[in-house]
Amino acid sequence: MADDPGICDGDLVRLARDGDPAAFRLLVERHQPMVRARAAGLCANASDVDDIMQEAFLRAFIALDRLREPDRFAGWLAGIVLNVCRGLRRRDPVTLLPGSPEPPLAAAFPVQPAYGHGQPSADDLDRADALREAMATLPAGQRRAVFLHYYADLPAGQIGDQAGAARVSLHKARRRLREYLTEHRPDLVPRRLMTTVRIASAEHQRHPRIHQMRSPSHLVVLIDDAGGRELPIWMLRGDGDRLERLVHAKRGEASAPQARTMDDLSSRMLRALGATVTGVDIDELGPEVTAARIALNGPAGPQQVTARLADGLAVAITTGAPVRVADTVMDRLAVPAGGAGGAGGPGRPPRRPRPRYQPRNMSFGEGLEGWLFGGSFTEHASQSHWQDYTCVVEHGTAVVRSAVPEPAGFAMLGQDVFADDFRGSTVVFRGEFAVQTDTPGRAGLFLRVNEGHSITGPMTERSVFADPDNNITPIPDTGDWTRHEITARVPGDSDAIVLGVFLAAGGRIELRNPELIRRD
Repeated sequence: MADDPGICDGDLVRLARDGDPAAFRLLVERHQPMVRARAAGLCANASDVDDIMQEAFLRAFIALDRLREPDRFAGWLAGIVLNVCRGLRRRDPVTLLPGSPEPPLAAAFPVQPAYGHGQPSADDLDRADALREAMATLPAGQRRAVFLHYYADLPAGQIGDQAGAARVSLHKARRRLREYLTEHRPDLVPRRLMTTVRIASAEHQRHPRIHQMRSPSHLVVLIDDAGGRELPIWMLRGDGDRLERLVHAKRGEASAPQARTMDDLSSRMLRALGATVTGVDIDELGPEVTAARIALNGPAGPQQVTARLADGLAVAITTGAPVRVADTVMDRLAVPAGGAGGAGGPGRPPRRPRPRYQPRNMSFGEGLEGWLFGGSFTEHASQSHWQDYTCVVEHGTAVVRSAVPEPAGFAMLGQDVFADDFRGSTVVFRGEFAVQTDTPGRAGLFLRVNEGHSITGPMTERSVFADPDNNITPIPDTGDWTRHEITARVPGDSDAIVLGVFLAAGGRIELRNPELIRRD
């Protein structure tokens, strides 16, 4: 649906609250440029802009009923973008599917029956009678607007004194007509076509084209068995890890009970309320804004809850509810079966061959490309500590420093490498380091080997430094450049190698010329 300046934001918000999907889609199309520009100005990483836009519109849709002044939608949405940017480090959003506009509601639900050439058929006459009965239920103003626009071919801008008021009347009329026909003649209401799919796999992968900080880390594959197609969905680490553990737990392969704690809690709460999940539909709220609609059946009757895509898939895995994807999404993004990596039959798919990624950008010639800067300070309960550490590249040297005298938690700069080329050997991480801190022993280098689907606990200073799998070597505070190295054995079932530097005090640590080598 093209943007229509004759309808103000406030009217679109009110229509969207009343259940008109075209109204919210129009809001998305209208404000996408603003959201993109604001996100680009607020976040440090350009690759985060699409994630911020997706999350901001989804939050706005879910919270639409709480907007007290609908006419101030733009300012409210801008505030949501700011909050998403502030909280970006606390929760990895989903790398969602791109979207495209659906046909206008008027095209999906034609008001005027088309007889074509010749005499109307019995079906045409039946449809016309049903529409006349539905029209009779409309208020006089809406009935007049529908007649003038659809039957007399009068443009909406020429109906009445105010074009915007006429367009709002047409929106409301279409909604009421659909509601009436859905109740009395559901056979005449076009439905959103959906394809039933199954969640075939959720595996740790590196995106073949994206090698940036916070790049997608997991590939989730949905299979359309009847159509011989599969839909690949890339997700960032937080949601990807969660879905991977749920899939393996469902198959009885989970290695830790905490893999399903939160999702099991949700299932128990639903059962306590007497509600069951009857299905999860994946569709688009607007261009590039994908969401999951969770269908519930309980004492209050059928209901729908709109949620993030990852949350919807998690509910489907935990409850065994069927998953459906809008045909418009499948037709645009699905690939032939096997095209997303050969997910295979209903059993666990064989391990896919993955590209053998070596360490990337070790000279820092491309800035922080391929490196991840984060740490426990990004998960601190107080937002005032989320900027306690910074990381920059200066003349081929990566510099992690505290931005305040007493920073909270710790910071780390690192990257992960698939272990494929290193299994059965010893790896060495080494480089040149310079440290200046106010607390000895609180800066250094680390090397971790992840085996299988091991699960680490929350990212806290105590858990990280006490974890025996984290090989940590503190570096003396001399202020001069010194060479250090750390080694670790890579077992045959290892999944990834994580390497980098850490800082857990006021001061700085600098790194240049890092290397990861194999030592047989």
